[in-house]
Order: sequence, then structure tokens, then C-alpha cells
Amino acid sequence: MNAVTPNEVGISREIVVIGSGFAAQQLVKSLRKLDGERPIRLITADSGDEYNKPDLSHVVSRGCAAAAMTRLTGADFAEQQRITLLPHCQVLGIDPARRTLLTSQGSFPYGQLVLATGASAARPEIPGSEHLVTLNSQQEYAAAEGLIQQARRIMILGAGLIGCELAMDIASDGREVTLVDLAGSPLGSLLPAALTQPLQQALRSQGVRLQFGTGLARVDAQPGDGWRATLSDGRVSSQDLVIAAIGLTPNLDLARGAGLAVERGILVDDRLQTSDPHIFALGDCVQWRGQLLPFLQPIVLGANTLAKTLLGTPTLLTLPPMLVKVKTPRYPLQLAGRTQGEDLAWQCRWNSQGMVAEAHGEDGELCGFVVGGDQMSAAFPLLRQLPR
Repeated sequence: MNAVTPNEVGISREIVVIGSGFAAQQLVKSLRKLDGERPIRLITADSGDEYNKPDLSHVVSRGCAAAAMTRLTGADFAEQQRITLLPHCQVLGIDPARRTLLTSQGSFPYGQLVLATGASAARPEIPGSEHLVTLNSQQEYAAAEGLIQQARRIMILGAGLIGCELAMDIASDGREVTLVDLAGSPLGSLLPAALTQPLQQALRSQGVRLQFGTGLARVDAQPGDGWRATLSDGRVSSQDLVIAAIGLTPNLDLARGAGLAVERGILVDDRLQTSDPHIFALGDCVQWRGQLLPFLQPIVLGANTLAKTLLGTPTLLTLPPMLVKVKTPRYPLQLAGRTQGEDLAWQCRWNSQGMVAEAHGEDGELCGFVVGGDQMSAAFPLLRQLPR
């Protein structure tokens, strides 16, 4: 890992990937399936260990320790994939003109660079926000593991996909859970309120307190232990732990510093190329066709596409209709297509244990759907009917 001089930069064939999350590791695997010899360097601020991130929503019910989540150590992953790994290495800047990275372990050239810098858990801008726990990585879970094990009263801020999964999981362990959201119903950015009623009933049946239409105003330390949580409607409660699950904010500092085009995420074209022809981006940090895509399936498809482009066969990313799964065991949901909009006409079939809800556009064609409860098997036939 010797530092390089600028005149070496132009001859580098190495693909350098910044990050070690699911997107980075999926890209390395895709590259290696196509080319066993191309030099690949993975630079990450953590250990580079491989783990299954969706498991973070279910660690309490499974009694899973943070260390036990590791599937493969970074060193073993690097050996298995025959790459150079720089763990615990901070990338300080990118010099696109010289195609060089400045890091805490020296400067390195790149032939092609991939930013897989991910996203950070968002925090509300309120007094005491530094006291909130986030669970967006194995490292964050490890830091909060002791607190989570001891807490009996837990408030979860945000009733989106992750917040609902966490609430149901934690409540299944007999904890007192309060779920708070500014929206009037859970999954507010994904579904009409009426379609979430069975999920709300399932959460209430576990004892989860649902406090919708209000936000968290402040968090203060209490004498002794725990926290005093004050909601925007004035209600106050004592909590042992407050978890923020209000969404993700793409990590854009490196891209901005390199002069790349960014908006909500790093702007990429259909080849996942940024505004610099030698720099690409993948995963939670990306904005593609105006969308952020923080889901596993588009990352897998993106990694497969990008691997071909990086190895000399320019390939365009196309995404078929994709299922979003809400892993709330007492009332699971799956949805796909367009499920929000005043123009949608819904056709719903309900029974005591589940539902199938079809969204039709103004032309009468199916454009989205939601299935829940015991009707999950209806998802794939409907998925095949969605326009591609």
C-alpha cells in the first residue's frame, strides 16, 4: 500500500470502490463473476465485514448479538474475492483531474472509481437529538446493543417501513413500544391510510401505542436514568430509549468535494455514471431518474449492470416492477408499482385475515397493488401484470 506519484495515475487499471456495504460487496461479486483478474481495491472506513442489513429490524426478537450478524469478515471477503482491502481507511478527497484518491493511508490512483458511500440515518433537528439511537448499520447496533437489551420503554420515531418493522419486533419481546409519526397513518409515503388499518390493528394487538399526526419536539435527560420525550402536541412520556427511524440521507460529501453533480443523491445516468466519465455510483447514495432507490433489488440489478460497464461493455440499467416487502409478521405486506396518487382507483378484496388491493390508473390499467396478511401469494401474479 505505497503512495503513488502523479505520473503513475494515467496507467492504472484498478477499479477502486469506496464503501463496504451491500452495494459495494455486490458489485465486487458481480465483477469477479465476469473477470477473475482485474485489479479491484475496496476502501472502507470500517472493517468491511459482510452482514445482512435487513436483519437489523429483527435483532430483538431473534436475540441476535451484533457480532453474531457477521457472515464473513472483511479479510475473508477480500481473500475470497481476490481484491485489495483497505479497512479503517478514511477517504479525505478525490482529485478527478489526476484520477487519484487522498486517504488516511496515502494516495492511490484509480482507473475507474465507484462511490458506494451509502446513506446515514436521518435525525430530527430538535433539542436533544444527539440522544437518539439509530440502527442503520451493524456498527450502530453494536454501539446501542446494551441500551436496547436493558430498555423496557422504547419510543420509535418514524412509522415508515423500518419503524413499523422495529415496533412489531421489539413489542414481540414484551417491551412497551410507542410509535410516533407526523403522518396520520403508518407507511404514509407508500400507502393510502385505509390500506394500513389491518397493520395498525396488528400493532395495537401487541400493545404498541400509535401516536400519529404528531412529532418529537425534544428529548431531555431525566434525573436518575432514561429520557423525557416531549411530542409536538405537548404530550410527555418517560422512555428508556428513543430510536430515530425517519429515513436516510445519502452521504454526498465526497461527491460534492470532487465537484460531481448532486441533488438529493449523486446524479447518475442509465450507466450509473456520474458527471465525471471515470466515476460511477451505486446504492443508497444514488439518484437515478429522479429517484432514490434504497432497496436491495435495484442495488443487485445495478451492480450487475455496472460490472459490465466497468469491464468494457457499456450497459444501461433497466428496472422491472419490483416488490417492496414490509416484514411485519403479524400482518406482512407486499406492494409494487404506483400505490400513491389522487388519480388512482382502488379495487379491494378483504377477508378477516388479509387483503388484495389493486390500483388502476385513469386508463383502467393496473399500475400498482398491495397484498397483505394471508394473501401474500397473490403478489407474483399481479407483479407480472404490471407494465414494464
